[in-house]
Amino acid sequence: MSFFGWRTNMNMLGWMSNDLAIDLGTATTLVHVSGEGVVINEPSVVAVEKKTQKTMAIGLEAKRMLGRTPGTIEAIRPMKDGVISDFDIAELMLRHFIRKANGSGFLSSFVHPRVVIGVPSRITQVDQRAVIDSAESAGAREVHLIPEPVAAAIGVGLPITEPCGNMVVDIGGGTTDIAVISLSGIVNSESVNVAGDRMDEVITNHMRRKHGLLIGDHMAERVKKEIGSAYPLGEKKTMMVRGRNLVSGIPQTVVVDDGEIYEALSEPIGIIIDTVKQSLERTLPELAGDIIDRGIVLAGGGSMVAGLDTRLKEETGLPIIIVDDPLTAVVHGLGRLLEESDLRSQIANLSEFAVRR
Repeated sequence: MSFFGWRTNMNMLGWMSNDLAIDLGTATTLVHVSGEGVVINEPSVVAVEKKTQKTMAIGLEAKRMLGRTPGTIEAIRPMKDGVISDFDIAELMLRHFIRKANGSGFLSSFVHPRVVIGVPSRITQVDQRAVIDSAESAGAREVHLIPEPVAAAIGVGLPITEPCGNMVVDIGGGTTDIAVISLSGIVNSESVNVAGDRMDEVITNHMRRKHGLLIGDHMAERVKKEIGSAYPLGEKKTMMVRGRNLVSGIPQTVVVDDGEIYEALSEPIGIIIDTVKQSLERTLPELAGDIIDRGIVLAGGGSMVAGLDTRLKEETGLPIIIVDDPLTAVVHGLGRLLEESDLRSQIANLSEFAVRR
């Protein structure tokens, strides 16, 4: 049976469910419903009551609680570095999103959809099994995994089924996944646990060291989006950053500029660029020639850091393409696989990522 050889002996409730594509990210989970498109785009966060383990909130509402919860409530991110770090919480989150995607009717709690999930290209078998078990426990009757760079390439319309080299750099929340794809398969790949979350972390550390200011995850992310850059900006930008003074313990506001945030981000950006170079060094000469013509495609939310395309172009000498909506590239690709049977059959050589119940 091929990668997407769906079983035919489905029960009645199975027929009533929707096929789902899930980009289960460290920072964000997106869900695509066959025939409808992306219906869920929410943070991968679950808030639980510590004593009873009762679920208080999931997704956007839970993210608003990060750093703001009383001692009795804990906001948890069940994904770390692109894989599941808390199985029980991940199951709760997946169950919630699957039911939400299937609608709020009476039968939504009983339907069991077929699900395809994007995973890092170099995920271990143990982590693959954790994703599959979590999805099955959350109600999926059939689970398939596909490498995220392949899904991203499909999502942005690259001709991955042709005998030519396509290079994708998918910068998510927990991992940066780099792959060269040809004839529907991954020729070589690199993965590093440096991405959007590490960028937020170095900004937090910078504010602590230079300004003696403790800031939360929300503020660090805002700084990254508003004045963060991978390349010096043409005009100076400043931002008021709020936090708690580490000496006095009193809330404080300081003004930071883009130059110091650029310096703070140099370490994670440098690691990502070095990993891209390593992948290029391992690429076959014929495929390298294709990449010179086609360029490197950037996808994932982390690719939206200002100036990253300019920095990569300067470091590699290759054309760099940032897609229109980098955050949804993976889930759109997974969605196409659900809906296009011809495409599914063309990527049958990815069967090592196919796992069925």
